[in-house]
Amino acid sequence: MRVNLFDYALPAERIALSPATPRHAARLLHVNAAGPFEDLTVADLPKLIRPGDGLVVNDTRVLPARLRGSRTRGDAVAHIEATLLKRLDGARWLALVRPARKLKPGERVRFGRTHASEVCLIGSLEATVERRGENGEVTLAFDFSGAALDEAIANVGDTPLPPYIAARRSAAPADRASYQTMFADAPGAVAAPTAGLHFTPALTESLLKLGASLHRLTLHVGGGTFLPVKSEDTADHRMHAEWGRIDAETAEALNAIRARGGRIVAIGTTSLRLLESATAADGRLRPFEGETDIFITPGYVFRAVDALFTNFHLPRSTLLMLVSAFAGRERILAAYAHAIAAGYRFYSYGDACFLERQG
Repeated sequence: MRVNLFDYALPAERIALSPATPRHAARLLHVNAAGPFEDLTVADLPKLIRPGDGLVVNDTRVLPARLRGSRTRGDAVAHIEATLLKRLDGARWLALVRPARKLKPGERVRFGRTHASEVCLIGSLEATVERRGENGEVTLAFDFSGAALDEAIANVGDTPLPPYIAARRSAAPADRASYQTMFADAPGAVAAPTAGLHFTPALTESLLKLGASLHRLTLHVGGGTFLPVKSEDTADHRMHAEWGRIDAETAEALNAIRARGGRIVAIGTTSLRLLESATAADGRLRPFEGETDIFITPGYVFRAVDALFTNFHLPRSTLLMLVSAFAGRERILAAYAHAIAAGYRFYSYGDACFLERQG
């Protein structure tokens, strides 16, 4: 399909730069299979959930993946900024580095808080440049690995705010908590599963009292979630891969819900993508551990998910294509036009919508 079929115009003032307070006070647009749209708030979500439904959340934890530091070559010092994109193993990360032309394979980079001359760094973290690829992508081999590396990154890194927010303001200390869901447990993401940002203990308790159940999976969201689709046709786009896991207990619990006639409600597109990746042609969900590069566009036949709670997505993005496949392209574009006219806030810190699957 042509990528320009998934375009729309969004006024800049509709991009949310901070979350609603409290989180469940954000607005919620109910997009049912047919009929008029319904304007609600996230606190109204229990009105849309049925007893016996299974809600599936992503428990990935966002790392403070934006690192600032320097490369020293003789007397010359180059200031470097790296955004971690994807963990390759315990000690190695693929990162987007600016300016990448300042680095060569074999060189050392020191990240950390600076003082005075910017050369002496306190609380630093060092890495060796293994290779430099195209478009500023660099493989960094850190001196630490595993949990020790995660702790070092947490000490020196900043919250990796999405580009459309970072272009308008710097990361603040409050973002460490704001850009993390209440379910965050497994470190490894460099972007938040933003639908989960709307949940609070009070909202979750009300859903459980209703008779719904809550289930967790892990999908480490990569920086590729913000990459634009540069091709003119969706068939030519290469989807980024992300690591995920669904354990056997969760898979069996969700299969039992479907067998009893309950719905599987994905909280966010990350949960949906992993659920669909782990579901066989017979509709049965299997345990899953590994990478998925599933790319969902209109025409895809959904096997696992019946309803989707999600934020509003960027024009021409793979996530807008996904929700168009789920609820219908024309229906989604009409819903987005309604949301813009009604003053909804968009993107990571913005409002949400509840989509019912077409057909």
